[in-house]
Amino acid sequence: MHALRDRYASVSRREREVMALVVAGLPNRQVASQLGISEITVKAHRGKVMQKMNAASLPELVIMSARLGIIDR
Repeated sequence: MHALRDRYASVSRREREVMALVVAGLPNRQVASQLGISEITVKAHRGKVMQKMNAASLPELVIMSARLGIIDR
């Protein structure tokens, strides 16, 4: 858990916003609309989140988010 929290601490505020919406199941287009950014920017933030969190897939990121308490299990 300590390593997971450390990885999450390296994620920027905007990346956290994108991460929360992505793991909630929203497609990139809706994430972009809600945050007022382009879909390409969402993809860039999403990629950085995956890299910083060391997640190989979206389901793995969802599991990490649940362990961190970001989303309900």
